[in-house]
Amino acid sequence: MSRQKLLPVAALWTVASLLLAACGPQTIIQTVEVPKEVIVTQQVEVPVVQTQVVEVQAGSFTRPHPLLSDLRVRQALAYCTNKLELVKSVYPFLDEASQEKLVMDSFLPSFHWAYAGKENIAVYDFDPAKGAALLEEAGWTLTEGATFRTNAAGDELALKFTTTTAAFRQTWAAVYQQQLEACGVRLIRLHVPAAWLFGDTTGLAHRDYEMAAYAFIGQPDPGGQTTYACDQIPLPENNWLGQNGMGWCNPLASDNIKLANNTLLREERIPAYRAVQQEFTKDVPMIPLFNRTDSYAVAADLEGFEPAPGQQWVTYNAHEWAIPGKDTIVYGFTQEPASMFTLVESGKSAVVANSLVQGLAWTSLNYEFAPSALKQLPTLESGLSTNNDVEVKEGDKVADANGNIAELAAGMTLKTADGETVAYSGGTVTMKQLVSKFEYLDNLTWSDGTPVSKTDFELKFKIDCDRESGSISFITCDQIQNIEFADNGYTITTLPGVQAPLYFLTFDATNLPDIYPAHLVLSDGRKLADVPASEWATLPEIAETPLGIGPYVLKEWVKGEKMVFEANPFYYGGEPKTKNLIVFFITAENAEAQLIGGQVDILDDTTLAGISETLKNAGDAGAVKIIIDPSATWEHIDFNMFLP
Repeated sequence: MSRQKLLPVAALWTVASLLLAACGPQTIIQTVEVPKEVIVTQQVEVPVVQTQVVEVQAGSFTRPHPLLSDLRVRQALAYCTNKLELVKSVYPFLDEASQEKLVMDSFLPSFHWAYAGKENIAVYDFDPAKGAALLEEAGWTLTEGATFRTNAAGDELALKFTTTTAAFRQTWAAVYQQQLEACGVRLIRLHVPAAWLFGDTTGLAHRDYEMAAYAFIGQPDPGGQTTYACDQIPLPENNWLGQNGMGWCNPLASDNIKLANNTLLREERIPAYRAVQQEFTKDVPMIPLFNRTDSYAVAADLEGFEPAPGQQWVTYNAHEWAIPGKDTIVYGFTQEPASMFTLVESGKSAVVANSLVQGLAWTSLNYEFAPSALKQLPTLESGLSTNNDVEVKEGDKVADANGNIAELAAGMTLKTADGETVAYSGGTVTMKQLVSKFEYLDNLTWSDGTPVSKTDFELKFKIDCDRESGSISFITCDQIQNIEFADNGYTITTLPGVQAPLYFLTFDATNLPDIYPAHLVLSDGRKLADVPASEWATLPEIAETPLGIGPYVLKEWVKGEKMVFEANPFYYGGEPKTKNLIVFFITAENAEAQLIGGQVDILDDTTLAGISETLKNAGDAGAVKIIIDPSATWEHIDFNMFLP
């Protein structure tokens, strides 16, 4: 959306079809009266009339939220947010310069190569006076002696704020509540279990929130398509596909986020990401808050525990962890996984636990990609990938210049093999087509002693690309033209025009290996390979006791108490140094005391947002070891701009 237009008093605010990109086929007639000026952001001119009736698609989440659909309210909330104060509440022992560096004003940190720069985006510095003025303009006034604003009907300006029970979020959320109260906004805090917020049928997945605060896990590449594209808005009608729970549909931003993820050239990605950030900060579908530090506190005698910036899963070398004289390491989790099936439960605690069982296909220590279960990465430089010239014609399925998948037809904008952007008018066109060969180590063996086979790779793609699997995104599946399988991997040929910048990384978004144990016999006698994708999320053998090729085997899961892992004798990385690894589910309030007292050996960044004075003192005394790494993981507040 590239232009703002003011509609005068008595005009009608209609729900722009641009914001209803994924709704159901039925239509209704909707009329909404707006008593004051309303800013509507859209690409096309809207005629100003006294009464206007428009046709909009019916379906879930088509009703604008009475507060959060108003741009002025979202902007006001941004102005009323003192991000530096939030940083100080959770990182009190950082110096002020370091605290200021953590503050974010876009969905990319200021140190990222794709960050647009303050001069190119809308920046909402803490300014409660501006926030108050916007709320007044939107009809939310503060009467004499009142604490919270009301509108002409007497309704109070109150919003539900949902986040996890993690101690650091309780800390900064309490500060945030006071900040909004100073602007006359009542914030109703709802601290819920992480398993509910990140569950496959609850919380974020089904847009069950008004405002939601959580963290995006920092990745070596900015990505963003599943979060900011118009066709990634989760709805019941599309089986909750996508992560754009805000319901934000800005065509200019959507086109550019797809372009940024469909070119191998950084010089093309940078301006595309700049355009997305410009529209994002103008529309305020969420408030980026601050980058987190990755903080860890571990037993002073723990060896081999070596987290690094850019590496999401600290368990990448869990087989090397050891405490002299002990055969058990205890890992403290304050967030219990809802499931071990990461296709539908991708919260960090779930993937960390799963990586112990599955191992990793590749790593990204210090933002450098390297193989783990793979023999090598299939880059163009390694020769395992090629970017071929192919001829396409009308009717062929291709990716257009923005990365959208469609059948080639007249008028489509394409990028030719020469890098030229053209409008297709018929005949044949030469485009680029990536072919990548993923070869896994030859000695991969399931923890039951069965060698990994071709059928295991086939099953992974069959299930993960099945629309009934519960997956929230099929972008990668839709980009594939053909797959050839082998006993040690597969070769992917993407559709012509697909130029995904991370083409050399494996299919699984969590970077777990691309296999499922096809040979596994379930308790009901069926083979896993024969079970429909729709049943996988409820299979105990998948959700609770998955088979893997990683360093450990999950032997027992006592819900609400612990997960017990034993060393996998068939692990491709060699025999783990520690026989047993136990994950205890602990409370955030008792976590530090249990570490210092020796009941727990590891507290990771899912528990620690920063280092407390107690931990600092324990570290200074040599009782524990403190590790702090810079992180690209960041806290944010999402606005759900539509109602079900």
